[in-house]
This record gives sequence, structure tokens and C-alpha cells, in this order.
Amino acid sequence: MAQLTRLSERRTIVDDIFDHLHEEIASMRLRPGDRISEADIASRFGVSRQPVRDAFSRLANLDLLLIRPQRATEVRRFSAREIEKSRFVRAAVEKQVLALAAKHCNPSGAAMLDAALADQAAAIDAGDVERFGTLDYAFHELLCRIAKADFAFDVIMKEKSKVDRLCMLSLSKEDRMPELVADHTEIAEAVKAHDAERAVEAGMKHLGRLDETIARISETNANYFEPA
Repeated sequence: MAQLTRLSERRTIVDDIFDHLHEEIASMRLRPGDRISEADIASRFGVSRQPVRDAFSRLANLDLLLIRPQRATEVRRFSAREIEKSRFVRAAVEKQVLALAAKHCNPSGAAMLDAALADQAAAIDAGDVERFGTLDYAFHELLCRIAKADFAFDVIMKEKSKVDRLCMLSLSKEDRMPELVADHTEIAEAVKAHDAERAVEAGMKHLGRLDETIARISETNANYFEPA
């Protein structure tokens, strides 16, 4: 079993290419509509096109790339329908997670929530947007662990990744991190108090911030969205 574990942990060049491009897209260094070339990426990594093609396919499965035969591959633009679908799924899952987290939170879980909030505050003080993004994921993962529903984070992460580029664009243009930490604090306090109703209410308010972000960016950067 240990041997199987080691084999499963071995990284490949496809993993490296995927991680690099995923970070470039998620951080908005590659913007919606930007074109990328298999040949250019293969040259940069010193590999054949096949591992690049495999990495592209994985990114396309996450709706981050649009691969069109005989035409240039481009970073996928945002789809209003997919965003609405993602928000619906995430809200349904997070309501359950927050209710369960409030039910199961113990002193250890409360301490971990406090530590997570302290890390987020430190990221704000440092003005570190990328670090804050990582901590945001970690906070939602922690809530799933406290809820004894680790599997729920797989769903949340998948849906969250579809819109995080919008969030990163918003964070890079406006200092909204304190507002989001205030939301996280409100969620954590409700969870620690075993108040499921208040935790869900705070969580839905937090998720609702995305609506404001979408409306604002669709006005200022309409080219980032697919045609209606």
C-alpha cells in the first residue's frame, strides 16, 4: 500500500504545465479571451506537444480553456449561465456545510477558525492578494472539516474555481479583503456559537458579494463575458 501511495504522489510534466497555466489563469495574468499556443508552451517547458495537449484538456474540463479544432485555444470567457449555475450549486452545498459546522464545532475547531482569521488579517496587513486567495480556500475547507463533510469541499472548490478569476480581478482593483474577512468572522462566530441559522445567513450574505462583483465587472469589462 505504501508503494501505491508513493506512485500516486509522483508528479508529471503534465501536472507542472497544468499548475502553471491554472495559476496564470486564476490570477488573471492570462485574461479571458487571451490566446495561448501549444507550441509556445511546449517550447517554454522543453517538451513535446502531447503533455501540453493533456494539460490543456484538463483545463478545458474545468471550463478555463476553450479548445477549438483548427483554431487558436483561448482562455475561456465568463458565462453568465454557468456562473448562475455555479452559484446555485454552491449555495445549496454551503448551507448544509454551515449548518453542520455549527452543530459539530468543538474547542479545537473554534481555535482553528480563530487561527485562520488571524492569517487572513496578516495577509491584509501585507497587502498580499494571492496569499489571501489561498487562505480563502483554506477557510472554506476548514468549515467542511468541522462539519465532518470533507467531501463537500470538492464540490465547493470545483464551483468556486469557475468564478475565482472574477474575485481576483475584484480584489486587485479594490481593497475588498477587509470586507470579506468581516464576513468570514461573522460566519466563524456563528459557527462557534452553534447558531446554525445565523451561520447560514452570514454565509449566504458572503456568497452574495459575488453578485455585486459580476455586475460591476460586466459593465467595465464586457469583453470578458461570452455573448448573451
